[in-house]
Amino acid sequence: MNNIYTIFVAAVLAVLASSNVQAADVQILNVSNDPTRELFKEINPVFAKNWKAKTGDTVTINQSHAGSGKQARSVIEGLEADVVTLALAYDVDQLYQKRKLIPEKWQTLLPHNSSPYLSTMVFLVRKGNPLGVKDWDDLVKPGVSIVTPNPKTSGGARWNFLAAWGYALKHNNNDEAAAKVFVNKLFKNAAVLDTGARGSTTSFVEREIGDVLITWENEGHLVLREFGADKFEIVTPSLSILAEPPVAVVEDYARKHGTTEVATEYLTFLYSKEAQEIIGKNFYRPVDKDIAAKYAKQFKPLELINIAQFGGWEAAQKKFFADEGVFDEIYGPGK
Repeated sequence: MNNIYTIFVAAVLAVLASSNVQAADVQILNVSNDPTRELFKEINPVFAKNWKAKTGDTVTINQSHAGSGKQARSVIEGLEADVVTLALAYDVDQLYQKRKLIPEKWQTLLPHNSSPYLSTMVFLVRKGNPLGVKDWDDLVKPGVSIVTPNPKTSGGARWNFLAAWGYALKHNNNDEAAAKVFVNKLFKNAAVLDTGARGSTTSFVEREIGDVLITWENEGHLVLREFGADKFEIVTPSLSILAEPPVAVVEDYARKHGTTEVATEYLTFLYSKEAQEIIGKNFYRPVDKDIAAKYAKQFKPLELINIAQFGGWEAAQKKFFADEGVFDEIYGPGK
């Protein structure tokens, strides 16, 4: 009888242990930049469903959104993100540089330098394009009011700045002095510098500030979808910059939370056909060649420069956006 009882108890304990494993509830925090709200709102439940089918676990992905630079600083200061999905590599690099929260070679851990989607910067104008805006040189004309985020807090704003700088170099025989004058005029026409891209969209669309919004390509398309193509239109400049928003597991925090596996799988999922379809539907440029070809018609052709032409993000940040850099020279206190 004792043997039967022992076997029965052992069996019950085994079932309970198995049930506990299968019934796990897991939460991860994705600290992201401004324009990805709608993208991850669609991706997260699909990943959660797949993860449930694969492991039996229920995973909840919590989101935090703000300007990319601001978000990076928040994580460095203690916001315990399991993953970050930010606007540019420099902001993710800071998690290693300042706190060693991630590996130094984090960009090698996922395909395409850990960028599962791409974008560029375009203009949004009011329907009919009253000022006839066609390219960057139209934004520096007297009386044109533009809206762009602040490069000190927004990754999108830094892409905007570099796109304008690249255009100015091309049209001024690579004369940096002329480029500085051009970008100075551009920012003198800025009606407001919000902290992030979504704040700038709100200023332009809902508060009706400015004539032109310089914004992410996907953000422009989202405005057309949400507010109507009868109210706004996208102007694609002749030249812009290839934006490569990166992602990374914040390994230090993920280990602490016991979420390394699910956090890694979450970011890996972004490269799947299923997620790449969602990426294309949300007007980002997929990195999967087949999916990218499927959605190519929704993007107008243009010349794209890239961050390598500025020596990489570390060099660009130091030259243009660090304290007393070019941006401070043209837009700092007293300017």
